[in-house]
Amino acid sequence: MVQVLNRSSNVAPLSERVQRKNDARRLEILRAAARVFRRLGLSATGMREIAEEADLSPGNLYYYFSGKDEILLFCQERTLERLLAAVREASAAPGAYAERLRSVMSEHVHCMLDELEGATAHLEVEVLPEAMRKGVIEKRDTYERAVRGLVDEGMRRGEFARTDPALVTRAMLGAVNWTARWYRPDGPQSVAEIADSLSDYLVRGLVPTK
Repeated sequence: MVQVLNRSSNVAPLSERVQRKNDARRLEILRAAARVFRRLGLSATGMREIAEEADLSPGNLYYYFSGKDEILLFCQERTLERLLAAVREASAAPGAYAERLRSVMSEHVHCMLDELEGATAHLEVEVLPEAMRKGVIEKRDTYERAVRGLVDEGMRRGEFARTDPALVTRAMLGAVNWTARWYRPDGPQSVAEIADSLSDYLVRGLVPTK
């Protein structure tokens, strides 16, 4: 008789555990790359510098990423997936559009600054090869349209002053993206403080004056 061993339902299959471990390691490498990008600049950073920062041999680094382009792609896709999840949640939520939009802008700041200490790599779409760039641009445009939808609906309902929703949306996204350029981890404000203050400021600018 063949004995069947029961597996606990809360134990993930080996392949899933390996994948989670690999994803965690890739994120550590991404953080290391972000620090080097900030210190040396994107163009001056190579895989050797990233490997040294991540405390890996160049050979081990290539196990996780085939090159700098793939690191940039991973950064951009990870960031955009998180942003898309935030705007989908806000779009489906009840309540005032000002609060929904504020939550998206706050999450956008956190996404740019929390994990990657200023994700300048997220902004460097144009340096990717065209084959890699296409999917990133499509996701970016989907996110922008979703944010614009919140702005437009808030205007329709009278919560926001009437103006060009596309222009306003691009201005807001430009402001939150720019945090990656000036943010410093040792600065006077935490990421949470920046996210709260900036998102509140941007959304208040849409509210009609009485």
